[in-house]
Amino acid sequence: GSTYSSKVFRVTFLTLAVSVAVPLLGVTVLLDCPIDPQPISLKEPPLLTGVLEPNTKLRKAERLWENQLVGPESIVNIGDVLFTGTADGKIIKIEDGEIQTIARIGHGPCGGREDEPTCGRPLGMRVGPNNTLFVADAYYGLYEVDPDTGETKTLVSTETLIEGQKLSFVNDLTVTRDGRKIYFTDSSSKWQRRDYLFLVMEGTDDGRHLLEYDTVTKEVKVLMVGLRFPNGVQLSPAEDFVLVQETTMARIRYYVSGLMKGGADMFVENMPGLPDNIRLSSSGGYWVAMAAVRPNPGFSLLDFLSEKPWIKRMIFKLLSQETVAKFVPKYSLVVELSETGSYRRSFHDPTGVTVAYISEAHEHNGHLYLGSFRSPYLCRLDLQHV
Repeated sequence: GSTYSSKVFRVTFLTLAVSVAVPLLGVTVLLDCPIDPQPISLKEPPLLTGVLEPNTKLRKAERLWENQLVGPESIVNIGDVLFTGTADGKIIKIEDGEIQTIARIGHGPCGGREDEPTCGRPLGMRVGPNNTLFVADAYYGLYEVDPDTGETKTLVSTETLIEGQKLSFVNDLTVTRDGRKIYFTDSSSKWQRRDYLFLVMEGTDDGRHLLEYDTVTKEVKVLMVGLRFPNGVQLSPAEDFVLVQETTMARIRYYVSGLMKGGADMFVENMPGLPDNIRLSSSGGYWVAMAAVRPNPGFSLLDFLSEKPWIKRMIFKLLSQETVAKFVPKYSLVVELSETGSYRRSFHDPTGVTVAYISEAHEHNGHLYLGSFRSPYLCRLDLQHV
């Protein structure tokens, strides 16, 4: 049935496309396009078979604190107290089921797309050795936050020039056990977080990907450049390399200090989805949350458009990012990788009914806490029962 339905889909899609395209061509020639898309060559997505076989395991997750927080992107814990950053610029503490705002890096109003740069958007979060929180705010930079007093301290501001350039989209961070070094990503030097869809669709390699901040000397070094949407980062358990998710290319690279600048090898290539954050798993491997999937068998819009910049231009001349985002299937996927990058297991929610827009999988106490960049709740999956 699936090959028949994908044929029907293609025929319908093409018929629609032609009937719409002819009158639109005249109009679109005259319109401006906000992006300058580059052709990207992706390999055919891996087949969803074996450990990647679709299932509904993510539907066993329970939604927590529904409508009490929005877009809890990244999650950390100090003991059993959870912390997360939300779409309305807050850094939140959840203790004994109670939600409390402990800090804000930006200021209100918050809510609309136009408010994001002043409101701030806390993304990656980590706990340092003294139980302080290290936070990557997409618009403001790298911060240290005291979880008890809520006091915030700027470590690296987006206003600071680093090798002649400001940071534009600070995304995720990972901290050495001694707290001395913080590795973090700047996803683009052109687009901000609110334009992440432009960043994915443009496909340009302007991410200054991986930077290193030394908390003692206060120096920032650029370690890798030329990545397409560098996103989540994670130090290996032995701290001998850093893994970096390259979202647009559906792959993970690793950086070993001492290599030439930008010298990085592939850890996992051609993943079944677009990787967002990456975190350690208790088995010595890694949890990877997929922001979108590349179905195979099936139709992957992302792969279809990857080598057709002219179609992307036409789409973005006519439609807003919000409208385009609605066409991305709400398929949720989390994979566990071994320490060498092979797939151990995968949890799916094929229609995103329980868990949607997953940004991170954080393991704590036998449970997987699932962050989301849009959903108004956190999810928790009991790993003993999946």
